[in-house]
Amino acid sequence: MVTILFRGIPSEALKSLTPLHLIAALTLILAVFLLYSRFSDVYLIDFSCYRPPYNWRTPTSHMIEHLELCGLFNGESINFQAKLVERSGIGGEACLPVGAHVIPPDTSLNNAREEIEMVLFTVVEDLLSKHKINTKQIDILISNCSLVCPTPSITAMIINKFGFRSNVKSISLGGMGCSAGILSISLAKDLLKVHKNSLALVLSMEAITPSGYTGKNKSMLVANTLFRAGGVAILLSNKKQDKKVAKYKLQNLVRTHLGSDDSSYRCVFQETDEDGFVGVSLSRALLHVAGKALRTNISALGPLVLPYSEQIRYGWSLFCQKVWAPARRKEIYTPNFKKAFEHFCIHAGGRAVIDAVESNLKLSNEDGEASRMTLYRFGNTSSSSVWYELCYLEAKGRIKKGDRVWQIAFGSGFKCNSAVWKCISEVDPKVGNAWSDRIHLYPVEIPHMMDH
Repeated sequence: MVTILFRGIPSEALKSLTPLHLIAALTLILAVFLLYSRFSDVYLIDFSCYRPPYNWRTPTSHMIEHLELCGLFNGESINFQAKLVERSGIGGEACLPVGAHVIPPDTSLNNAREEIEMVLFTVVEDLLSKHKINTKQIDILISNCSLVCPTPSITAMIINKFGFRSNVKSISLGGMGCSAGILSISLAKDLLKVHKNSLALVLSMEAITPSGYTGKNKSMLVANTLFRAGGVAILLSNKKQDKKVAKYKLQNLVRTHLGSDDSSYRCVFQETDEDGFVGVSLSRALLHVAGKALRTNISALGPLVLPYSEQIRYGWSLFCQKVWAPARRKEIYTPNFKKAFEHFCIHAGGRAVIDAVESNLKLSNEDGEASRMTLYRFGNTSSSSVWYELCYLEAKGRIKKGDRVWQIAFGSGFKCNSAVWKCISEVDPKVGNAWSDRIHLYPVEIPHMMDH
């Protein structure tokens, strides 16, 4: 230890060192370490998910009727979308913004801006007023919205509405897909490491108004049937005193990007079809790519969270596969992630996505309940979906102090991002949130095909 600390110091100088010098050096190193670790924790004080107004509700029957009346689709495209909606796992309470209820749909920038304001102004007001936070106290402001990047930016809209400080550090992310919510948390975490004693406000949503596709390419029509309105505001802090009021502490965050592979890069791709209509194409390879991204992600996350017993079993299985021919007939051992986490928030990208993750991780239907119920009630709200799922678990009273939550998000690029949170306080299920008005009705049995 002494050799390492004092390597490069002349031997004559070393001889003059006393035990007191060594103690002083070690004390200084310890003080620096403690000073650094003091600011390394990121606390999630609270979050607020948007509950759309009742008149935004879009039952399956209304959506199919709207497709027929708007005059934008031929019969084949209408039938294709109707079948997808019926099998989507999305219920009659999921919502679309005002522009999507007009015939024909109003996809103008003004309507998109109104949707963003409606969602984000509501959740910011709710979150800050709940905790009596003055906007002047916010040091970092981050927003993510993939398909709408207005000028001025979304963060500028928030600053203008609520009167943030002129030196607030604001960043608006675009084009990052459904995994952008956790990506924004990652950015906030990095900024909080640099800027001490700071509060960060993270806003995550997708604007649905301008994203509808009106052509006939089936791979682009799929998105019309999945995405619904929603958003979330998240308040983070690195202040030591905020540990007392925070709900969670960030334990781990792992990001995976497979963009160097062409099939992964193009599996969720915004482009113009042969008739000049712009839409987001979802490739048939999407589930395969998502599985590959998940495996890559958990190979990095696993050593950080799994007990040694599970890591050894997985390593032994992998070793046997490579050196022993009979073992190659068996699947590689899947670690039991229930030994690392009490709760799972799987991105509600669609029924098939949730099924695939449950299957790959050997999870039960109960483990995926929050994801399925979120998809059923709110639809695919893109980057905010994992927060509606955590909101569901809180409203159900399932989150206990000491519990660990794994949020898994997928997005274009192709990306898979994981965030691990540890509950550090008693979460009161009676405190109102986006699920409070209906939580007593859930879980529900989701039919394979929706009635309409």
